[in-house]
Amino acid sequence: MTVTAVRLMRERLGRVGAGLMTPIAPADEWRRAARRIEDAGYGSLWTNEAIGGREVFTQLSVLLGATERIVAGSGVANLWARHPAAMQGAASVLADAHPGRLALGVGVSMPAFVEQSGQQWTSPLARMRDYLNGMDAAVAAAPVPEVPFPRLVAALGPKMQGLARDQADGALPAAMPVEHTRATRERLGPDKLLIVFISVILEADAAKARAAARQVPLLSIPGSPYVRALRELGYPEEALADGGSDEVVDACFAWGDEAAIGKRVQAHLDAGADHVVAMAPAPDLASSADLYERLAPALV
Repeated sequence: MTVTAVRLMRERLGRVGAGLMTPIAPADEWRRAARRIEDAGYGSLWTNEAIGGREVFTQLSVLLGATERIVAGSGVANLWARHPAAMQGAASVLADAHPGRLALGVGVSMPAFVEQSGQQWTSPLARMRDYLNGMDAAVAAAPVPEVPFPRLVAALGPKMQGLARDQADGALPAAMPVEHTRATRERLGPDKLLIVFISVILEADAAKARAAARQVPLLSIPGSPYVRALRELGYPEEALADGGSDEVVDACFAWGDEAAIGKRVQAHLDAGADHVVAMAPAPDLASSADLYERLAPALV
C-alpha cells in the first residue's frame, strides 16, 4: 500500500474494533452479531481460524455480506492452512467485492497446532518470509481490487516485526503490554499500520478478573510466542509461570469497568497503535455482542 492508502485505511478503521473468536455457530448468528457491532459504532470486526473448521475467508464473506461499512479482518489467516497463491487470490476476491473493507492479517500459528494438523513446524521467520514472497508472486494471477487491502503480519518479536515493516503493510500484535506497542511502533516507523489486539475482561473485582485472565491459555500453550515476547520485554521466568503473576496479568489484560478498559485502549493508541481491537471472551455470539454494545460508549 502507498502512504496515502495507509492513511485512508486509518481513517476508515477509526479508533477501536471488535473481535469475534467464538467457535462454530450458525451463519445467522454471525450475521446478527456483526450487524450489532457495526451499529454500535466499531470501525472493524475480526475473526480467526484454526486448520479446519471455520475457514477464515468464507467467514469474512459472511460478515462482509451482512454489514455495510465496517472493515472485516482476519486475525489471523493461518498460513499453514493454504497455499500462498490461494491466500492472495481469496483476499483479492473479497477486497474486489467489498472495496476498502478488508484487512488481511497473516500468522504462523504455534507448533502444537501445526503438528496436530499433520504438518511439520519449521522456522516461523523463514516460513513467513517465503510465504509473503509466494503471495507476491501470485499477484498477477489474482483480481485487482479497486481499493488495495492491507497485508499485516502477526508479529510479536523484533525479527518478525522487521518482516512486517519490509514485506507487508504493518503488524498485528496481540495480548501484549503497552510498552510492547511503543517498541513496535518504533520498529515499524510512522508509515506502516499498527493494529493491536488487547484481551478485555469487563470485571471490576481484581481477584475475579485475574482468575478469568488465567483461564486464557496464552502462557501455557507449548511453544507460546507470548512467553518469548514477554521475556524479551524483561519479565522474569517466575512471573510467567502458572498463568502469569498479577503484574503480567495486569499488563496483558485490560480488565475493570468500562472507563478502565477505555483508558487502556487509549494508552495503546497513545503508544503508537493506529487501531485497537478489543477481544472480549464470551460463551456465544449474542453474549459477545452484548459486551461490545456495553463497552461502546467508552471505546468508540
